[in-house]
Amino acid sequence: MSDTSNFEEKIQIKFKNKGLLQQALTHRSYINENRGHKLPHNERLEFLGDAVLELAVTKFLFSKYPEKTEGDLTSYRAALVNTNTLSEASAKLDINNFLLLSKGEKKDTGRARSYILANTFEAIVGAIYLDQGFAPAEKFIAKNLFHLTEEIVSKKLWQDSKSFFQEKAQEEASVTPSYKTVKEEGPDHDKMFTVAVFLGDEEIAVGKGQSKQEAEQDAARSGLHKKGWDK
Repeated sequence: MSDTSNFEEKIQIKFKNKGLLQQALTHRSYINENRGHKLPHNERLEFLGDAVLELAVTKFLFSKYPEKTEGDLTSYRAALVNTNTLSEASAKLDINNFLLLSKGEKKDTGRARSYILANTFEAIVGAIYLDQGFAPAEKFIAKNLFHLTEEIVSKKLWQDSKSFFQEKAQEEASVTPSYKTVKEEGPDHDKMFTVAVFLGDEEIAVGKGQSKQEAEQDAARSGLHKKGWDK
């Protein structure tokens, strides 16, 4: 078992069961390459952490915005727990340097790594919850995510990117965007889709996601950025 004390110091949480944190930092690809590794990969912890994260964020937004509708709160929550936000939070915690990955995954620092970082954040939340209960997990989430809420709301980063891209494309270029799936990778239970967004015949951007809808949203987000329409 590798030493996790530096990471515990970084997040200021001392685990009773070090194996839980070790598991949270272990990606499936590492297990496939290191059959002697004693702990399982982090996907079960990620499943649990996702639910804990959703509850903590929902509770926070419900208290912070008493006048907002269910629809608004749902949009804010989606923006706070999406892949981009969670992977950026993971990067700030330097999770990359503690992750156990296969040699192949270590080389890929693009969009696929963002998904791994976001999923690892959720797995860490799950590990904290199992080791110490809801309150410490909620405190960890608050420290790493809640401060982003004001910017998300004020800059309307919660808006549906695909709808916003269509609105801007019709306004600026008098054309409706189209989307095309350019690649499907991975087994059925762990698919990764790559989708391109076009204005007419011009490819504007590509996006990735674990569903076509998610990949389209990612492509629209990238398209907004490339066209300078997200300012």
